[in-house]
Amino acid sequence: MLKLAVGGVGPGGILDKRHTCDGEDSSPAVSWSGAPPGTAAFALVMDDPDAPAGTWVHWVMFNIPPAAEGLPGGLAKTASLPDGSRQGVCWGVSSFSRTGYWGPCPPPGKPHRYSFRVWALSARLGLPAGATAGQVRKAMEDKVLAEGTLTALYGRR
Repeated sequence: MLKLAVGGVGPGGILDKRHTCDGEDSSPAVSWSGAPPGTAAFALVMDDPDAPAGTWVHWVMFNIPPAAEGLPGGLAKTASLPDGSRQGVCWGVSSFSRTGYWGPCPPPGKPHRYSFRVWALSARLGLPAGATAGQVRKAMEDKVLAEGTLTALYGRR
């Protein structure tokens, strides 16, 4: 099991406003530990299962190098990063698809849960940058060595 930390927030904590549409909308730093031997890459998906229209995906990354112990905050919203990591599209709906991190922006009301999931994989994924969360999950089905989840909250009045 991977142990996660996200932007200084513990499980059930409140995401900092700067990582939302009410702030800078910059990606939080994410760190993990406990990767098993044989890890060839990592993948990450952040989603909101409380969105009114169904689960919304806010961040997809894959082929993160095996030596990585996390991601720095404020990553560029580009399809490929200098270390070879690839970012997918958020939401997975072509008319709203955006590459990179797009933070929480829930409607006013009860805070939403934002689930950060990281997987240690036995092989890199043969997917192009811009893949959807569904494509990443399917491609890694037989490659997961370990995983970890941290759920944080964010709400607007």
